[in-house]
Amino acid sequence: MVDVLSQNEIDALLAALSSGEMDADELKKEETQKKVRSYDFKRAVRFSKDHIRTLTRIHENFARYLTTYFSAQLRTFVQINVVQVEQLPYDEFIRSIPKMTVLNIFEAEPLKGRMVLEVNPNVAMAMLDRMLGGAGLAPSKMQGFTEIETTVLERVFSRAFDSLQEAWKTVIDIRPRLESFETNPQFMQIVSPNETIALISLSTKIGDTSGMINLCIPHVVIEPIMPKLSAHHWFVSEKKQSEPIEVEMLKHRLEQAKLPIVVELGQSNITVQEMMQLSIGDVIPLDKKVGEGLSVRIGERLKYFATPGNVKERMAVQIEHVLEEGVEEYDE
Repeated sequence: MVDVLSQNEIDALLAALSSGEMDADELKKEETQKKVRSYDFKRAVRFSKDHIRTLTRIHENFARYLTTYFSAQLRTFVQINVVQVEQLPYDEFIRSIPKMTVLNIFEAEPLKGRMVLEVNPNVAMAMLDRMLGGAGLAPSKMQGFTEIETTVLERVFSRAFDSLQEAWKTVIDIRPRLESFETNPQFMQIVSPNETIALISLSTKIGDTSGMINLCIPHVVIEPIMPKLSAHHWFVSEKKQSEPIEVEMLKHRLEQAKLPIVVELGQSNITVQEMMQLSIGDVIPLDKKVGEGLSVRIGERLKYFATPGNVKERMAVQIEHVLEEGVEEYDE
């Protein structure tokens, strides 16, 4: 902070200069002397404030996508927010997390190296409890994870990396892939202890359970793309997008959604007694003639009429008529 002189101090300084007690040239020399500043090589500054701001913006999007994903998976209230983005030695990060925790070690091609998504055991157990039919509460005493619980958590977090991919799209198109799952930090050594990392801390609330999710990104992993983390590059990339990321993500997931398609040959009403007396070779008359189109339903909605046939010795139908939007049934 810059010191502000009072009027009396200014008058005394001018008087000293006028009387010769102080020399203006000597004052200038003192100002031009190099100031010595201490530097801790164990806490090397690798990320500028601009980089930190950009990482914060990226992972605010990540937190938003992750909230949507976990809310859908757990079917309960989930809230995730970025609390802090800081740089510190990898060894300090390892010493700051619990002795038993959830460590998702992953790679993100084309970046080279490994990163870690650390999930507080309270949050992980609340997720497990919710997915296995509970209310989403964490036990008072942690006793480790069984093989079944580990498998469930692996599947959940491996799909959570899709949210990280979407969040980083404005900078680089990464393909995160879960490499291993650990619960003991002592068995995890992804970089040297003194390597600088970016630590993104996310406060997480699932129902009544709260905890932290930490994303550890070593500097050596994202060093090749550091110029792209400047605010100017990030905003330019964001403006080039024709649609918001949320819309693209929604379109992608809708395109991957599976819908049941049912082709109805026809319908018939028989009594329970008639059904019980059916045997091989019996014929059930349907309400459709041979030349009439077959009803094709998407889910439970009537959408098309089609003609039956064969394609490469397999049964198939050819769409002949498309129903207009909003039409529930079709008068034949």
